[in-house]
Amino acid sequence: MASAIETLIRGTVTRGIGAVADFNRKRLPVPTAPHPFLTGIHAPMTEEKTLEALTVTGTIPPGLDGRYLRIGPNPIAPDPASYHWFTGDGMVHGVRIEDGRALWYKNRWIRSRRVAEHSPLPAAPGPRNGTFDTVNTNVLGIGGRIFALVEAGSFPVELSDDLEQETYNPFDGTLGSSFTAHPHLDPLTGENHAIAYLATDPGKVRHVVVDAAGRVVREEPIAVSHGPSIHDCAITEHYVVILDLPVTFSMKALIGGHGFPYRWNRDHQARIGLMPRAGTQDDIVWIDIDPCYIFHVANAFEDDDGRVVLDAVTYATMFDDSTQGPDAVARGLERFTLDPVARTAQRRMIDSTPQEFPRPDERRFGQRYRYVYTLALPTEGAFIGDSRLYKHDLDAGTRQTHDFGEGRYPGEFVFVAAAPDAAEDDGWLIGLVVDLPHETTDLVILNARDFDGPAQASIRIPHRVPPGFHGNWVASR
Repeated sequence: MASAIETLIRGTVTRGIGAVADFNRKRLPVPTAPHPFLTGIHAPMTEEKTLEALTVTGTIPPGLDGRYLRIGPNPIAPDPASYHWFTGDGMVHGVRIEDGRALWYKNRWIRSRRVAEHSPLPAAPGPRNGTFDTVNTNVLGIGGRIFALVEAGSFPVELSDDLEQETYNPFDGTLGSSFTAHPHLDPLTGENHAIAYLATDPGKVRHVVVDAAGRVVREEPIAVSHGPSIHDCAITEHYVVILDLPVTFSMKALIGGHGFPYRWNRDHQARIGLMPRAGTQDDIVWIDIDPCYIFHVANAFEDDDGRVVLDAVTYATMFDDSTQGPDAVARGLERFTLDPVARTAQRRMIDSTPQEFPRPDERRFGQRYRYVYTLALPTEGAFIGDSRLYKHDLDAGTRQTHDFGEGRYPGEFVFVAAAPDAAEDDGWLIGLVVDLPHETTDLVILNARDFDGPAQASIRIPHRVPPGFHGNWVASR
């Protein structure tokens, strides 16, 4: 633990760097072209709405009782010169479903200090972890409650079921520092596992475990170099999988005034760590790999030979050029086979089509699985802009496509099982689809077993919901 003197020195240095960054931010040139993540499909909403008794086409499965929630950046007062998509003020969108009806749609800003500064909304109560309290990346159920999440800084924000109450909440005081955007629930233990990092502490990441009651029971430090941006992780029966890849903290970008201070780092060795779930940093098996970047993992499991099989969407580089958002096209869905004894990695491309946001049936997370659902990506443009979803059958080596049609652009879809004991693909896929020509949005429910067929149901939202990051289904308690 840092001494009081060390903490004081670090705080003074940080304040000085912040002042220089603020000075340079005001002098960044205004882009001559429209900002791709502030215009078009990404143009932010300007108000909060509550809509009731939404129009439904088709039949909502009667077993669905809960909320579909999705979060993403919706900047309240953006500066096009310094704005990066990943740093926009958070906004949660929710649709309440019960008894075959869509009872309401709501969108609510996460009430950070910045949102309060630029709007009549009061800042949400609760403790902060430092000065940066924007939360914009994931929203899901943990320990029977709803939390909005971000990596690298802020504590989580707890949301009420009706989205009307917000509280910054470090899991009832049990979280010591930052969290992650991507905790993963182990369906066999009820624990959520995460790899968390803090932007102001580039020499360390942490393995964080949240128990089934929503309390942190483990924060194990792991030494790293350069301050890697670790967006996701994975678990298997025996291991936590750590992605230490060459997107790292950039002091040059921070001092230059850029909103997102992470860049591709050619001097950082790409490696994947296999850490025993109850182990320490001394127990980690690090396996070097060729340079790549991973935002999102599909799943991981251990094969019969004790090797770890990891499926993820990979990129050759990331943040090597643009200061506005992702600047590389995904290589595709790739499989890593990691041998903890030989410390080797074999890589095989499952599907080389650009795609992202891989989601399995999460009842199978950390275990052998068969199906994964992904979002097709365009080869150019502002990340979102393809009309297709994919369903991969990893056993058969096949891929199905659901095409929503011209001008209709889906985001991430989440799998919801038809029943607790249903088969792996017996259930529903739920996500938002923007109808850009008409500036409307639909919450679409697909039958996973009739993936390329017509939608089971479609719930109309009579405005465009800007593309966000992650969404989840939170069943009623």
